[in-house]
Amino acid sequence: MTTRFGLHSFLSLLCFILLTFSSSAQQQDTLTIGQSLTDGQSLVSSGGSFRLGYFRPENSSSRYLGIWYGARVPTQTVVWVANRGAPISDTGGFLNLTREGILVLSDGDRNNLAVWSSNVTRRVSPTSGFVAQLLESGNLVVRDAADENPDNFLWQSFDYLTNSLLPGMKIGRNLTSGLNRTMRSWRSGEDPAEGDFSVLIETEGYPQLLVRRGTAIQFRAGSWNGLRFTGVPSLNPSPTFSFEYQYDEGEEVYFRFAVPNNTVVSRYAISTSGLLQHLTWSNRTGEWIVIGTAQGDRCQNYGLCGTYASCYGSRAPACECLTSFSPRNPSDFSRSAWEEGCVRRTALACNSSDGFILHSSVKLPDTAVARWNRTIGLAECRRLCLGNCSCTGYSSLDIRNGGSGCLMWFDDLIDIRELADRGQDLYVRVAGSEIRAAIQGNQGRTVIMIASVVSSLVALLVILGILLYARKRKLEQKETPKTNEEMDLPTFDLSTIVDATNDFAIGNKLGEGGFGPVYMGKLPEGQEIAVKRLSTSSGQGMSEFKNEVILFAKLQHRNLVRLLGCCIHEDEKMLIYEYMPNKSLDFFIFDETQRKLLNWQRRSIIIDGIVRGLLYFHQNSRLRIIHRDLKASNILLDKELRPKISDFGLASTFGGDQTEGETKKVVGTFVYMSPEYAVDGLFSVKSDVFSFEVLVLEIVSGRRNRGFYHTDHDLNLVGHAWTLWNEGAALGLIDDSLKESCNESEALRCIHVALLCVQQRPEDRPNMSAAVLMLGSENPLPEPKLPGFYLRRNPPEADTSCSANQVSITVMEPR
Repeated sequence: MTTRFGLHSFLSLLCFILLTFSSSAQQQDTLTIGQSLTDGQSLVSSGGSFRLGYFRPENSSSRYLGIWYGARVPTQTVVWVANRGAPISDTGGFLNLTREGILVLSDGDRNNLAVWSSNVTRRVSPTSGFVAQLLESGNLVVRDAADENPDNFLWQSFDYLTNSLLPGMKIGRNLTSGLNRTMRSWRSGEDPAEGDFSVLIETEGYPQLLVRRGTAIQFRAGSWNGLRFTGVPSLNPSPTFSFEYQYDEGEEVYFRFAVPNNTVVSRYAISTSGLLQHLTWSNRTGEWIVIGTAQGDRCQNYGLCGTYASCYGSRAPACECLTSFSPRNPSDFSRSAWEEGCVRRTALACNSSDGFILHSSVKLPDTAVARWNRTIGLAECRRLCLGNCSCTGYSSLDIRNGGSGCLMWFDDLIDIRELADRGQDLYVRVAGSEIRAAIQGNQGRTVIMIASVVSSLVALLVILGILLYARKRKLEQKETPKTNEEMDLPTFDLSTIVDATNDFAIGNKLGEGGFGPVYMGKLPEGQEIAVKRLSTSSGQGMSEFKNEVILFAKLQHRNLVRLLGCCIHEDEKMLIYEYMPNKSLDFFIFDETQRKLLNWQRRSIIIDGIVRGLLYFHQNSRLRIIHRDLKASNILLDKELRPKISDFGLASTFGGDQTEGETKKVVGTFVYMSPEYAVDGLFSVKSDVFSFEVLVLEIVSGRRNRGFYHTDHDLNLVGHAWTLWNEGAALGLIDDSLKESCNESEALRCIHVALLCVQQRPEDRPNMSAAVLMLGSENPLPEPKLPGFYLRRNPPEADTSCSANQVSITVMEPR
């Protein structure tokens, strides 16, 4: 009996030890020679950020060895797969490390058949054996166990990308060894085998980043210009992300990104449909958020417009021949069949009589046919290009510090697009006679003349300059807006707009703003438009009209309403926009029936879209812009209920590092104004932050700040939110129609951030980028201080003036 009890106790102790060892082994980050990683076991990086183990894709019976995120991302997201094309049939897989330092994955259910190996070609004699380790970066490495150099690897998974690019991963080519680090999409959501799409840096000609489908180019991010890829203007370093591009000729070319403070979980991924996206994990929503997509519009389709043509993402039609070029097939081009592109109107003379026309702010053409020189400037670049008959254009290689280096093209130019923000200068070679025609036609292109151009042409330039100056003075005196050429916007004939709007019929009228009525119309080709007609009785309309036209000529963003053109005919002045079928945000959130169509997820998307537009205004556009009239009626919704900011008549622009201004004429909508603007005429990016968060409170509550009524007090909506916050009852602000769909923690955080942004003192408010991080994280937030204008103050009625501290206030409400 004693013997049995002792044996039983011993066996129990032995089982406990084995289970403890097994559990401990499952949490280790290394695999040594002689160990096996079997199904059900995993390696976990030292900080728990990544896990290596076996997984089965959804709706699949096959198993794979892969790496996915650890505790920071509760939803399994696989970022690397070993046996992409050779799945394991069941749970019999095991991973071993050989004495030669090779990782081998075998399928025990198929007689230990090896289905994948790391295939190390470099032979190394370790001092104390090899070890495989999963690093905190997500990199699976094989190294000498005694080597203290953290970057000395025999093999690493970071060299063999699948569909994801993690911080620290390189995408590119080692020109010495031939190693080509390429991202490849999954075949489908259930099959991680290599799909149709790949992302790589192509080294033919001057290196550039491409997305291919098979061997065909689908998207071209372009060459690196010192700051970003020329076709991805949104790729900008920030406190959250940094980017590195390295090109050592004959050695290596690569791109990688980093998250300096490890503040967010972020990756790039190529989807099964070929979209290259930048994603971050949102703790607030519990999902991956797309913060950038390389293929933002149809102009990103490679070669959409053919040769010697440029694509305009905000215009219809999208493609237009470059100056001095004509469609190769005019009938096809007019039917939007642009593939054959454009050809020269006049053949090159191949001597010094040729010249160059500057196309500003563009995505540079395909550099597969380009040559480069890092040591010379633009002047020498132009001379070299002019001296070679095959040279078709040139540009700066590096745009930093005013530009340096030379990039020249030696074949037809293709895949050009206009970029309103962060494009580059491209000098296109044309015949001398075309330069003269461009000047005489005043086609709105800067013309670069060669020194040998005849003196008569110089005289013509002088005369033209005098005429333009006189014309400018005349226009200023008459207070008429800039011409189409100066604005770089298409114009519409009055007759076209009259026909489109059925002679401005009452049935086509969409609404009435402070500067005039807005009509719905349809152009002959079927495109629906919105026509904003300047009222002749508006005493303020002319300057706002000019301001809006000039701004729209410089701006392009998915969350801004597109300006298609303008119509100027005698006293008639009109702006033609894209038509937004779902009207404005106030039509939904302040209507008892319509608000039910906007669940919490939809409202979150709307808030996010407005944030993106304001971030573009404040820090990402070429000019720093303060909207000054942000409100629900100026947020329009497209057919998918995505928001677009409109009405830039009151916007102010700053250059350089300027962030604030002052005016003696305060205009806008009182209930959205910050205190310092309404009282003292001081406006800044913090003024827009104040207005935005008043709007957020309206979106969350479904109630207007203006005219808000509560039986217990005489406060406006901001004051009501402040009261509820102090009482610990902020959830009482949430719209009743959101009860079933609302994520209360997200809504509470929105209210918290909103109260921080409507604080009375501008210096207490966060800027937009800080507000974005606050909304998207779960980090603790400071307690808000007293908000501005939180009492009911009986604001002035519409279109009246009053004075406060010698400042004239004009309130236009509604518009």
